[in-house]
Amino acid sequence: MAESKNFSNGSIMAFIFFFAAFLASGSSTAQVPFLMWSTKSLPSLTSPPAGHITSMEELAAYLTPVFGSGSNTVLLFLQDKLSKDDFTLFGGVFGNKEESAFRNLEAALQSSSSSVSFPALEWTGESAIPTLLQQKLGASPLLVDPDTLSHLSLNTSTSNLLIINLPYCSDSLKSCKEVLSNNDEIIGKVLSSLKAKDVSYTAAYTGLQPSQAILKSSLLNQQVGRTLLQAPAADVKAPIIFSNTTGFPCIMLWAQNLSISPPGSTDFIDLAQENATVIGSMCNSTNSELVLTYVNYILRFAMSQRFYPVSARNWFTLDSVQVQVHSSGQTASFVGSHGIYAPAEYSFHCQSVSSVRDTLLVPANQNATQWKLNFVDFQIQGFSLANGTNFSYASDCASFFTAGIWMGLVTSLLMLLIFVYGLHMIMQLNTMDRFDDPKGPTISVPQSD
Repeated sequence: MAESKNFSNGSIMAFIFFFAAFLASGSSTAQVPFLMWSTKSLPSLTSPPAGHITSMEELAAYLTPVFGSGSNTVLLFLQDKLSKDDFTLFGGVFGNKEESAFRNLEAALQSSSSSVSFPALEWTGESAIPTLLQQKLGASPLLVDPDTLSHLSLNTSTSNLLIINLPYCSDSLKSCKEVLSNNDEIIGKVLSSLKAKDVSYTAAYTGLQPSQAILKSSLLNQQVGRTLLQAPAADVKAPIIFSNTTGFPCIMLWAQNLSISPPGSTDFIDLAQENATVIGSMCNSTNSELVLTYVNYILRFAMSQRFYPVSARNWFTLDSVQVQVHSSGQTASFVGSHGIYAPAEYSFHCQSVSSVRDTLLVPANQNATQWKLNFVDFQIQGFSLANGTNFSYASDCASFFTAGIWMGLVTSLLMLLIFVYGLHMIMQLNTMDRFDDPKGPTISVPQSD
């Protein structure tokens, strides 16, 4: 329900409200903090569950034994707005009292006989707390000016409810910290006046409303939990499929870009962004042809398969790629069988199929030399589509051992051989086992013819 604390310094109070704000931040209920301290002993409370929001019924149940018997003088410091964030931002954490805007409040909590804090009290209206205290005390509230409190005569034989209104920075040109510091000076001045009169009292500090309202509707529209901070993946377009007379797919093609550049043009036209028909396509057990008809162009992919005894399996090749212009009937043919091939039961994939760089498409006639073709992320299969509308295992055009890998391996091997030969030569070096003695006869080495 609440938390009973004897604050030793400002950092403890700021930490409590920061922790409570963190735990209750996911709630959609508006809350105000409620601090109460007294020169008399207050009933102790059990520690509330983490993130608990105290209801007005729970507060009323706690105040019943506090004001149950005898006369009580209650000071209610009622600020226009107040929230846990005010203590977190301006409470002078880590024991830095000089920066705290609540130095008198902290001193009062520390020097009081006992104190109770409700970090998150359910806010039900601006008059809820004054009305509750009025009911518990059975006394009418008295609005007090802090400057004239010292001249006020209090009848301590009956209960008194004194309300001191405090402003908030939302209605002031001053900074929030300066306004809260001025309010804290008022609290210290009022408490000093009562102490000078030797009056026992119970004080409470709260707000008419939260300084930062929590809108339930805004929280309901927010996604709860962790989310990946990444852009949603773009929709992947479906491959182009041609089905035979029985309705089963027999040719499949997918490419991110099918770019062509006509003669005399430096710009590429991406046909993959246009819709195409497959009218005129055909397929059988040995040959297949995919005809893609666009608005201004026609692309033809002719494939065939045959058995190779050396590998003991069937292979298919992309024999030719043909581009035709609708308006003029101009045709350009390219041969692809030299580099575009795969086992018949596989599909063929290559990141770049081009007639310009790393040419897998070789011009078949003089007219084709003036055209430029570039297919990006190209994959095609003309036979054995056993997976329905999915490609079979892809045979990629990039071999495992590229020219760069072979150059690195050969160079490394050569360097290793040089190192081993040098090490072997060093190990074969022998030092002399006999030397000249300057005091003895010289060594003579007979030489024979």
